[in-house]
Order: sequence, then structure tokens, then C-alpha cells
Amino acid sequence: MRVSVFTEPHRGADYDDQLRFVRLVEETGFEGFFRADHYRAMGDEPALPGPTDAWLTLAALARETSRIRLGTLVTSATFRLPGPLAVMVAQVDRMSGGRVELGIGAGWYEREHTAYGIPFPPVSERFDRLAEQLEIVTGLWRTPPDETYSFTGEHYRLVDAPALPKPVQQPGPPVIVGGRGPKRTPDLAARYADEFNMPFKSVAETAAAYERVREACDRAGRDASGRAPLTLSAGIVVAIGRTDAEAQRRAAPLHVTSALPPEDPVVGSPAQLVERIGEFAAVGATRVHLRLIDFDDLDHVELIAAEVLPRLDGPR
Repeated sequence: MRVSVFTEPHRGADYDDQLRFVRLVEETGFEGFFRADHYRAMGDEPALPGPTDAWLTLAALARETSRIRLGTLVTSATFRLPGPLAVMVAQVDRMSGGRVELGIGAGWYEREHTAYGIPFPPVSERFDRLAEQLEIVTGLWRTPPDETYSFTGEHYRLVDAPALPKPVQQPGPPVIVGGRGPKRTPDLAARYADEFNMPFKSVAETAAAYERVREACDRAGRDASGRAPLTLSAGIVVAIGRTDAEAQRRAAPLHVTSALPPEDPVVGSPAQLVERIGEFAAVGATRVHLRLIDFDDLDHVELIAAEVLPRLDGPR
């Protein structure tokens, strides 16, 4: 089981907080560090000192780390144009020596869009834009160095793009598509993604989502095309402790009202987290992203590294 840490800096974390955290995550043996791409907190709290841009932050972290994989869960397609996004991710991939992954979604939190003047079209258009962005970003990366790339869609048009720079990873950094959508999300994952992620839901809900994605892969002829099988991953909200009181203290932020949909956290002992990861493995997950809330709680990272990672099979 591959194990990464997922964080939400929009809750209140500056760059130094993230750097200290990611260094420990790398030192203690996790495979990856992923972060949300949001420009404001989900509730009414001020979340000082304010947001940090996901890709600007990952570029800096790429130069301060040597092994750990880095990425977003997930970049909002409403935030950036697809051509510049392809350049941005390819550059960070080069800066990291080929350790970047692009999680990308349609965008959903209207409040941050209105707060910062970002257009927020209806959901159907957001998914249409996401589909075109996936086509463009992966198309630019796959274009041979001596050729140009053009695209004409309903929302974006590229003419003779140089399709540079090229990322270190070929044909491009892994693309992660995820979410709870019953139709378009599985179809987009089957067509464009290397990984499908079901975030923070129960094992049963996750298993149902995996089945929808498998069916979408069959419809798209993914296996027949010779593409690598789609990695299935799960997000898990984590608040564990050596005692129940410690776990409950870490779980306290989960009870704060926010715009997030209902989740299925693991609150309890390291053994309970090991058990939940095993349940996800049984329904097909080969990777988990553990959502940790407090950037100052480095002991939480160390506890998981010491008491959970050694009890999991396979590379982490």
C-alpha cells in the first residue's frame, strides 16, 4: 500500500509551516505530500495568515526535498488556463527531478471564486472545461519536441503551441481525477487519468465508485488500448492517538461547521487506521492519502510513521 499525506493549508499555514511539515513527512518514510488548491477556508474562521498558492508552494518544496512525491488534490480547472497550467506543472516536475503529480477537478467552492473575482460557471460548463483542460494539458506534454500542438474546443483554442517545456516524467506527470460524481468523473478518469481517487468516504461508497470507474474503463476500451491500469486510491481523514483523549483532541476540528460534504474519518488508535486501510485494499485501493489537519502537530505524523506504516505491506 502506497501512503501519502494530504494537507489543507487554506485552514491556516504559511510556507514555512508547510516546509517544516513536508520535511518530516519525507524523513519518516511516506511516499508523497499532497495539498489542496484553495484560496480561502471553508468556514468563517480567518485562517491566518491566509492562503498560499498551490503550485507556487510546490515549486519551492520541490527544491527543498529529494525523494517525496508532490502534488495537488486537487487543482481547480477554474483557477488557471490549461496552456499555462501545463507549463507550470512541467516546470515544477523539472524542478523536482520528476516527482510531481497533477490532481485536477472541475472546482466546486463558489465562495472562494466570488471572493477573488474568479468566474464560476454552472456545473455542466465546469465539467466541459475540465474535459478540455485534460485534453490540452496531456496533449501538450505528449507532443514531440520538434512539433507544435493545436486544439479547438468550445472553451479553449490553442494554435501552434510549442508544447514546451517538457516534464521529466514521460509521457507526463501522473494525472489524478477523483470525486463522487456518478458519470462524468468516472468517464474522465478512464480517458485521461493515471489514478482515480475517492475522497474521504466510507469503504462501501468507495467500492461503489471504483466499480463505476471500472465500467467506464471498459466502455473507453482502456485495457484494450494498452494503457496502464488505473490506480485506485482513497482519501482518509485521520485523527489517531496513543489514547482516546489524544485522538479526540485531534478530531476536534472535524466538528467545526464548514462547506465540506460529510466525511467518514478514522478517529481512534493506530490499529483502527491499519484496519481501515486494509478494508480499502480489499476493495481495490493500492494507494491512500491520509488527511492530517494540524501543521503544528508533528507528533501525529511521527505516530503514523512509527505505528502504522510498518504494519502495511508493500512499498510506501
